[in-house]
Amino acid sequence: MIGELHVVGLYAPASLVSAIVAGLMILLIRRMLVRVGFYRYVWHPGLFDVALYVVLWTGAAVLLDHIQPNSLALSW
Repeated sequence: MIGELHVVGLYAPASLVSAIVAGLMILLIRRMLVRVGFYRYVWHPGLFDVALYVVLWTGAAVLLDHIQPNSLALSW
């Protein structure tokens, strides 16, 4: 995994960036699942949300690991 990413003039740990990306993704996915009534069929919604967050965080970390550091357009 990349150690640090240059984001808007600041160096941020890659794990923090991937955690924030996963957090934003889970907010959108959770809102969509609530609208369709998915949580009526889930035994423990909080546990499901934590598991989904871990899966999304892992996916975001793997994607950041495969992206070349110079190809990130995060700095201005």
